Amino acid sequence: MDFTFNDEQEAVAKVARQLFEHRATPEHLTELESGEIRYDAALWSELASADLLGIALPEAFGGTGGGFLELCVLLSEVGYSVAPVPVYSTLALGADTVARHGDSELQQRFLPGVVEGRILLTAALAEPGGSDPTAPRTTARADGDVWRLTGAKELVPAAQLASAVVVSARADDGDGLFLVETDGGGVDLTPTPTTNGEPFADVALNDAVGRRLAEHADAGIVRALYDRALVGLCATQIGVVDRALKLAASYTSQREQFGRPIGSFQAVQQRLADAFIDTEAIRWTAWHAAWLIAQERPAQRAAAIAKFWAAEAGARVTASAQQVHGGMGIDVTYPLFRYFLWAKQIELSLGSASQQLARLGNGYAEGPNP
Repeated sequence: MDFTFNDEQEAVAKVARQLFEHRATPEHLTELESGEIRYDAALWSELASADLLGIALPEAFGGTGGGFLELCVLLSEVGYSVAPVPVYSTLALGADTVARHGDSELQQRFLPGVVEGRILLTAALAEPGGSDPTAPRTTARADGDVWRLTGAKELVPAAQLASAVVVSARADDGDGLFLVETDGGGVDLTPTPTTNGEPFADVALNDAVGRRLAEHADAGIVRALYDRALVGLCATQIGVVDRALKLAASYTSQREQFGRPIGSFQAVQQRLADAFIDTEAIRWTAWHAAWLIAQERPAQRAAAIAKFWAAEAGARVTASAQQVHGGMGIDVTYPLFRYFLWAKQIELSLGSASQQLARLGNGYAEGPNP
Protein backbone atom coordinates (compact mmCIF):
# COMPACT_ATOMS: atom_id res chain seq x y z
CA MET A 1 0.00 0.00 0.00
CA ASP A 2 1.61 3.24 -1.20
CA PHE A 3 -0.14 6.56 -0.68
CA THR A 4 2.35 8.49 -2.82
CA PHE A 5 0.52 10.09 -5.72
CA ASN A 6 1.78 9.35 -9.22
CA ASP A 7 2.43 12.06 -11.79
CA GLU A 8 -1.10 11.91 -13.22
CA GLN A 9 -2.70 12.27 -9.79
CA GLU A 10 -0.39 15.14 -8.89
CA ALA A 11 -1.38 16.83 -12.16
CA VAL A 12 -5.08 16.46 -11.35
CA ALA A 13 -4.54 18.11 -7.95
CA LYS A 14 -2.42 20.92 -9.41
CA VAL A 15 -4.77 21.80 -12.27
CA ALA A 16 -7.86 21.61 -10.07
CA ARG A 17 -6.36 23.82 -7.37
CA GLN A 18 -5.31 26.43 -9.92
CA LEU A 19 -8.82 26.54 -11.37
CA PHE A 20 -10.54 26.68 -8.02
CA GLU A 21 -8.22 29.32 -6.57
CA HIS A 22 -8.80 31.47 -9.65
CA ARG A 23 -12.59 31.08 -9.77
CA ALA A 24 -13.81 30.03 -6.30
CA THR A 25 -12.54 33.10 -4.47
CA PRO A 26 -14.28 34.19 -1.24
CA GLU A 27 -15.63 37.25 -3.05
CA HIS A 28 -17.07 35.17 -5.89
CA LEU A 29 -18.57 32.65 -3.47
CA THR A 30 -20.26 35.44 -1.53
CA GLU A 31 -21.76 36.79 -4.75
CA LEU A 32 -22.85 33.32 -5.87
CA GLU A 33 -24.38 32.47 -2.49
CA SER A 34 -26.57 35.57 -2.65
CA GLY A 35 -28.34 34.05 -5.66
CA GLU A 36 -30.80 31.20 -5.95
CA ILE A 37 -28.42 28.27 -6.20
CA ARG A 38 -24.80 27.64 -5.24
CA TYR A 39 -23.56 26.37 -8.61
CA ASP A 40 -21.02 27.94 -10.95
CA ALA A 41 -21.82 26.77 -14.48
CA ALA A 42 -18.83 28.62 -15.93
CA LEU A 43 -16.44 26.88 -13.55
CA TRP A 44 -18.03 23.54 -14.43
CA SER A 45 -17.34 24.24 -18.11
CA GLU A 46 -13.72 25.06 -17.25
CA LEU A 47 -13.38 21.71 -15.49
CA ALA A 48 -14.63 20.04 -18.65
CA SER A 49 -12.21 22.02 -20.81
CA ALA A 50 -9.36 20.93 -18.50
CA ASP A 51 -10.37 17.24 -18.97
CA LEU A 52 -11.10 16.91 -15.25
CA LEU A 53 -14.68 15.67 -15.58
CA GLY A 54 -13.53 12.50 -17.31
CA ILE A 55 -10.62 11.57 -15.04
CA ALA A 56 -12.38 8.45 -13.72
CA LEU A 57 -14.27 7.47 -16.88
CA PRO A 58 -13.26 5.11 -19.70
CA GLU A 59 -11.49 6.49 -22.74
CA ALA A 60 -14.23 5.01 -24.94
CA PHE A 61 -16.57 7.74 -23.69
CA GLY A 62 -14.08 10.61 -23.81
CA GLY A 63 -12.59 10.07 -20.36
CA THR A 64 -8.93 9.71 -19.50
CA GLY A 65 -9.22 6.20 -18.09
CA GLY A 66 -8.33 7.03 -14.50
CA GLY A 67 -9.94 5.46 -11.48
CA PHE A 68 -11.35 6.05 -8.04
CA LEU A 69 -8.13 7.45 -6.58
CA GLU A 70 -7.96 10.17 -9.22
CA LEU A 71 -11.58 11.02 -8.51
CA CYS A 72 -10.86 11.31 -4.78
CA VAL A 73 -7.90 13.60 -5.49
CA LEU A 74 -10.28 15.91 -7.35
CA LEU A 75 -12.85 15.72 -4.53
CA SER A 76 -10.19 16.71 -2.02
CA GLU A 77 -9.47 19.83 -4.06
CA VAL A 78 -13.20 20.61 -4.19
CA GLY A 79 -13.21 20.52 -0.38
CA TYR A 80 -10.06 22.60 -0.12
CA SER A 81 -11.72 25.45 -2.00
CA VAL A 82 -15.34 24.62 -1.05
CA ALA A 83 -15.89 24.92 -4.78
CA PRO A 84 -19.46 25.44 -6.04
CA VAL A 85 -19.49 22.53 -8.49
CA PRO A 86 -21.30 19.14 -8.27
CA VAL A 87 -18.23 16.93 -8.67
CA TYR A 88 -19.33 14.60 -5.87
CA SER A 89 -22.86 14.09 -7.17
CA THR A 90 -22.10 13.91 -10.88
CA LEU A 91 -18.82 11.99 -10.92
CA ALA A 92 -18.72 9.98 -7.68
CA LEU A 93 -22.40 9.12 -7.36
CA GLY A 94 -23.73 9.22 -10.90
CA ALA A 95 -21.20 8.78 -13.69
CA ASP A 96 -19.02 6.29 -11.82
CA THR A 97 -22.07 4.11 -11.16
CA VAL A 98 -23.28 4.24 -14.76
CA ALA A 99 -19.77 3.41 -15.99
CA ARG A 100 -19.53 0.37 -13.70
CA HIS A 101 -23.05 -1.01 -13.99
CA GLY A 102 -24.88 0.55 -16.94
CA ASP A 103 -25.36 -1.16 -20.27
CA SER A 104 -23.65 0.21 -23.38
CA GLU A 105 -26.73 2.19 -24.42
CA LEU A 106 -26.94 4.07 -21.12
CA GLN A 107 -23.19 4.60 -20.99
CA GLN A 108 -23.13 6.09 -24.48
CA ARG A 109 -26.17 8.23 -23.75
CA PHE A 110 -24.88 9.86 -20.57
CA LEU A 111 -21.12 9.55 -20.10
CA PRO A 112 -19.87 11.61 -23.08
CA GLY A 113 -22.18 14.40 -21.95
CA VAL A 114 -20.72 14.23 -18.44
CA VAL A 115 -17.17 14.48 -19.79
CA GLU A 116 -18.15 17.49 -21.93
CA GLY A 117 -19.91 19.21 -19.02
CA ARG A 118 -23.36 19.05 -20.62
CA ILE A 119 -24.94 16.45 -18.32
CA LEU A 120 -25.13 16.37 -14.53
CA LEU A 121 -25.99 13.22 -12.62
CA THR A 122 -26.50 12.18 -9.01
CA ALA A 123 -27.66 9.28 -6.85
CA ALA A 124 -30.40 8.93 -4.23
CA LEU A 125 -29.68 6.64 -1.27
CA ALA A 126 -31.10 8.26 1.87
CA GLU A 127 -34.81 7.91 2.66
CA PRO A 128 -37.08 9.71 5.15
CA GLY A 129 -37.13 7.90 8.48
CA GLY A 130 -34.57 5.34 7.33
CA SER A 131 -31.27 5.00 9.15
CA ASP A 132 -29.70 2.47 6.77
CA PRO A 133 -29.06 3.74 3.21
CA THR A 134 -28.22 0.17 2.13
CA ALA A 135 -31.76 -1.07 2.84
CA PRO A 136 -34.05 0.86 0.49
CA ARG A 137 -37.81 0.91 0.96
CA THR A 138 -38.44 2.50 -2.41
CA THR A 139 -39.98 -0.18 -4.64
CA ALA A 140 -39.37 -1.13 -8.25
CA ARG A 141 -41.63 -3.34 -10.37
CA ALA A 142 -40.97 -4.62 -13.85
CA ASP A 143 -43.07 -3.11 -16.64
CA GLY A 144 -41.94 -4.57 -19.95
CA ASP A 145 -38.47 -3.29 -20.77
CA VAL A 146 -38.50 -0.69 -18.01
CA TRP A 147 -39.13 -0.52 -14.29
CA ARG A 148 -41.64 1.56 -12.33
CA LEU A 149 -40.31 3.12 -9.14
CA THR A 150 -42.36 4.39 -6.21
CA GLY A 151 -41.04 5.89 -3.01
CA ALA A 152 -39.29 8.89 -1.47
CA LYS A 153 -35.64 9.90 -1.29
CA GLU A 154 -34.30 12.79 0.74
CA LEU A 155 -31.31 15.11 0.58
CA VAL A 156 -30.24 14.05 -2.90
CA PRO A 157 -27.14 16.09 -3.88
CA ALA A 158 -27.73 18.44 -6.84
CA ALA A 159 -30.93 16.62 -7.84
CA GLN A 160 -32.46 19.88 -9.08
CA LEU A 161 -29.54 20.25 -11.50
CA ALA A 162 -29.27 16.64 -12.65
CA SER A 163 -30.57 15.10 -15.86
CA ALA A 164 -30.89 11.69 -14.20
CA VAL A 165 -30.70 10.13 -10.74
CA VAL A 166 -29.38 6.70 -9.76
CA VAL A 167 -32.01 5.38 -7.34
CA SER A 168 -31.65 2.46 -4.94
CA ALA A 169 -34.84 0.41 -4.76
CA ARG A 170 -36.21 -2.98 -3.77
CA ALA A 171 -37.59 -5.27 -6.47
CA ASP A 172 -39.19 -8.70 -6.19
CA ASP A 173 -35.86 -10.37 -6.93
CA GLY A 174 -33.81 -8.17 -4.59
CA ASP A 175 -32.31 -4.71 -4.21
CA GLY A 176 -30.87 -2.87 -7.18
CA LEU A 177 -29.92 0.45 -8.74
CA PHE A 178 -32.10 2.16 -11.32
CA LEU A 179 -31.48 5.21 -13.50
CA VAL A 180 -34.41 7.64 -13.51
CA GLU A 181 -34.50 10.74 -15.71
CA THR A 182 -35.63 13.80 -13.78
CA ASP A 183 -37.76 15.26 -16.57
CA GLY A 184 -39.88 12.11 -16.85
CA GLY A 185 -43.34 11.60 -15.43
CA GLY A 186 -43.75 10.58 -11.82
CA VAL A 187 -40.69 12.49 -10.60
CA ASP A 188 -41.20 15.38 -8.20
CA LEU A 189 -38.19 17.41 -7.00
CA THR A 190 -38.36 19.69 -3.97
CA PRO A 191 -35.23 21.78 -3.26
CA THR A 192 -34.34 21.74 0.43
CA PRO A 193 -32.09 24.06 2.45
CA THR A 194 -28.87 22.55 3.76
CA THR A 195 -26.21 23.40 6.32
CA ASN A 196 -23.53 24.39 3.81
CA GLY A 197 -25.85 25.94 1.22
CA GLU A 198 -25.08 23.34 -1.45
CA PRO A 199 -28.00 22.39 -3.73
CA PHE A 200 -29.93 19.37 -2.45
CA ALA A 201 -33.47 18.20 -3.14
CA ASP A 202 -35.98 15.66 -1.93
CA VAL A 203 -37.19 13.32 -4.66
CA ALA A 204 -40.66 11.77 -4.71
CA LEU A 205 -41.25 8.91 -7.18
CA ASN A 206 -44.70 7.79 -8.26
CA ASP A 207 -44.52 5.07 -10.91
CA ALA A 208 -41.48 6.82 -12.37
CA VAL A 209 -39.80 5.07 -15.29
CA GLY A 210 -36.33 3.70 -14.57
CA ARG A 211 -33.69 1.54 -16.21
CA ARG A 212 -31.95 -1.14 -14.16
CA LEU A 213 -28.19 -0.72 -13.97
CA ALA A 214 -27.39 -4.40 -13.63
CA GLU A 215 -28.86 -7.29 -15.55
CA HIS A 216 -29.76 -9.22 -12.41
CA ALA A 217 -30.36 -8.42 -8.74
CA ASP A 218 -27.14 -8.05 -6.78
CA ALA A 219 -27.27 -7.88 -2.99
CA GLY A 220 -23.98 -5.99 -2.88
CA ILE A 221 -24.60 -3.36 -5.54
CA VAL A 222 -26.33 -0.86 -3.24
CA ARG A 223 -23.81 -1.41 -0.44
CA ALA A 224 -20.92 -0.91 -2.86
CA LEU A 225 -22.36 2.42 -4.01
CA TYR A 226 -22.88 3.43 -0.37
CA ASP A 227 -19.25 2.62 0.48
CA ARG A 228 -17.98 4.62 -2.50
CA ALA A 229 -20.29 7.49 -1.56
CA LEU A 230 -18.91 7.50 1.99
CA VAL A 231 -15.31 7.55 0.82
CA GLY A 232 -16.09 10.35 -1.61
CA LEU A 233 -17.36 12.40 1.33
CA CYS A 234 -14.22 11.57 3.30
CA ALA A 235 -11.99 12.67 0.42
CA THR A 236 -13.84 15.98 0.31
CA GLN A 237 -13.40 16.33 4.06
CA ILE A 238 -9.63 15.95 3.66
CA GLY A 239 -9.57 19.20 1.72
CA VAL A 240 -12.02 20.94 4.06
CA VAL A 241 -10.05 20.31 7.26
CA ASP A 242 -6.68 20.82 5.59
CA ARG A 243 -7.70 24.32 4.49
CA ALA A 244 -9.36 25.13 7.83
CA LEU A 245 -6.17 24.17 9.66
CA LYS A 246 -4.04 26.27 7.30
CA LEU A 247 -6.30 29.29 7.86
CA ALA A 248 -5.96 28.80 11.62
CA ALA A 249 -2.17 28.48 11.44
CA SER A 250 -1.88 31.61 9.30
CA TYR A 251 -4.15 33.66 11.55
CA THR A 252 -2.50 32.65 14.82
CA SER A 253 0.96 33.38 13.45
CA GLN A 254 -0.07 36.96 12.58
CA ARG A 255 -2.59 37.92 15.27
CA GLU A 256 -0.74 39.40 18.25
CA GLN A 257 -1.78 39.62 21.87
CA PHE A 258 0.37 40.84 24.78
CA GLY A 259 3.09 41.73 22.32
CA ARG A 260 3.50 38.35 20.60
CA PRO A 261 1.64 36.09 18.11
CA ILE A 262 -1.14 34.09 19.77
CA GLY A 263 0.25 31.03 18.00
CA SER A 264 3.13 31.11 20.47
CA PHE A 265 0.79 30.49 23.41
CA GLN A 266 0.88 26.94 24.71
CA ALA A 267 -2.90 26.53 24.82
CA VAL A 268 -3.22 27.53 21.15
CA GLN A 269 -0.33 25.29 20.14
CA GLN A 270 -1.91 22.33 21.93
CA ARG A 271 -5.26 22.95 20.27
CA LEU A 272 -3.76 23.12 16.81
CA ALA A 273 -1.50 20.12 17.44
CA ASP A 274 -4.58 18.06 18.28
CA ALA A 275 -6.28 19.39 15.14
CA PHE A 276 -3.26 18.39 13.07
CA ILE A 277 -3.42 14.82 14.44
CA ASP A 278 -7.14 14.66 13.66
CA THR A 279 -6.50 15.96 10.14
CA GLU A 280 -3.91 13.27 9.52
CA ALA A 281 -6.29 10.59 10.84
CA ILE A 282 -8.94 11.75 8.38
CA ARG A 283 -6.39 11.82 5.57
CA TRP A 284 -4.93 8.34 6.06
CA THR A 285 -8.14 6.49 6.83
CA ALA A 286 -9.77 8.06 3.78
CA TRP A 287 -6.88 7.23 1.46
CA HIS A 288 -6.73 3.70 2.83
CA ALA A 289 -10.40 3.15 1.99
CA ALA A 290 -10.02 4.82 -1.41
CA TRP A 291 -7.00 2.63 -2.20
CA LEU A 292 -8.95 -0.53 -1.32
CA ILE A 293 -11.79 0.52 -3.62
CA ALA A 294 -9.35 1.38 -6.41
CA GLN A 295 -7.82 -2.08 -6.01
CA GLU A 296 -11.32 -3.63 -6.14
CA ARG A 297 -10.82 -5.06 -2.68
CA PRO A 298 -13.49 -5.22 0.06
CA ALA A 299 -13.77 -1.78 1.66
CA GLN A 300 -16.91 -1.88 3.78
CA ARG A 301 -15.12 -1.73 7.11
CA ALA A 302 -12.49 0.75 5.92
CA ALA A 303 -15.19 3.05 4.55
CA ALA A 304 -17.03 3.05 7.89
CA ILE A 305 -13.79 3.77 9.76
CA ALA A 306 -12.93 6.61 7.38
CA LYS A 307 -16.39 8.13 7.70
CA PHE A 308 -16.20 7.93 11.49
CA TRP A 309 -12.99 9.95 11.46
CA ALA A 310 -14.25 12.38 8.81
CA ALA A 311 -17.35 13.03 10.94
CA GLU A 312 -15.95 13.01 14.48
CA ALA A 313 -12.52 14.53 13.85
CA GLY A 314 -13.75 16.83 11.10
CA ALA A 315 -16.05 18.54 13.57
CA ARG A 316 -13.22 18.91 16.08
CA VAL A 317 -10.77 20.39 13.57
CA THR A 318 -13.11 23.07 12.26
CA ALA A 319 -14.36 23.91 15.77
CA SER A 320 -10.76 24.35 16.92
CA ALA A 321 -9.98 26.49 13.90
CA GLN A 322 -12.91 28.74 14.74
CA GLN A 323 -12.02 28.98 18.43
CA VAL A 324 -8.42 30.05 17.90
CA HIS A 325 -9.75 32.76 15.59
CA GLY A 326 -11.92 34.16 18.36
CA GLY A 327 -14.83 36.25 17.08
CA MET A 328 -13.33 36.30 13.60
CA GLY A 329 -14.06 32.57 13.33
CA ILE A 330 -17.80 33.10 13.01
CA ASP A 331 -17.65 36.23 10.87
CA VAL A 332 -19.43 35.38 7.60
CA THR A 333 -17.28 37.91 5.75
CA TYR A 334 -14.23 35.77 6.62
CA PRO A 335 -13.83 32.50 4.66
CA LEU A 336 -13.47 30.11 7.63
CA PHE A 337 -17.20 29.85 8.31
CA ARG A 338 -17.74 27.93 5.06
CA TYR A 339 -15.33 25.21 6.14
CA PHE A 340 -17.14 24.76 9.45
CA LEU A 341 -20.47 24.41 7.62
CA TRP A 342 -19.06 21.99 5.03
CA ALA A 343 -17.50 19.84 7.74
CA LYS A 344 -20.84 19.73 9.57
CA GLN A 345 -22.69 18.80 6.37
CA ILE A 346 -20.25 15.96 5.68
CA GLU A 347 -20.37 14.86 9.31
CA LEU A 348 -24.09 14.10 9.13
CA SER A 349 -24.40 12.96 5.51
CA LEU A 350 -25.10 9.23 4.94
CA GLY A 351 -24.58 8.32 8.57
CA SER A 352 -23.03 10.16 11.51
CA ALA A 353 -20.02 8.97 13.51
CA SER A 354 -22.22 7.03 15.93
CA GLN A 355 -24.00 5.32 13.04
CA GLN A 356 -20.66 4.25 11.59
CA LEU A 357 -19.64 2.84 14.97
CA ALA A 358 -22.89 0.87 15.09
CA ARG A 359 -22.19 -0.39 11.59
CA LEU A 360 -18.73 -1.52 12.61
CA GLY A 361 -20.04 -3.13 15.79
CA ASN A 362 -22.71 -5.04 13.89
CA GLY A 363 -20.04 -6.32 11.54
CA TYR A 364 -17.98 -7.70 14.38
CA ALA A 365 -21.06 -9.29 15.95
CA GLU A 366 -21.75 -11.17 12.71
CA GLY A 367 -18.21 -12.48 12.46
CA PRO A 368 -15.40 -11.70 9.98
CA ASN A 369 -16.23 -8.66 7.90
CA PRO A 370 -14.14 -7.13 5.09
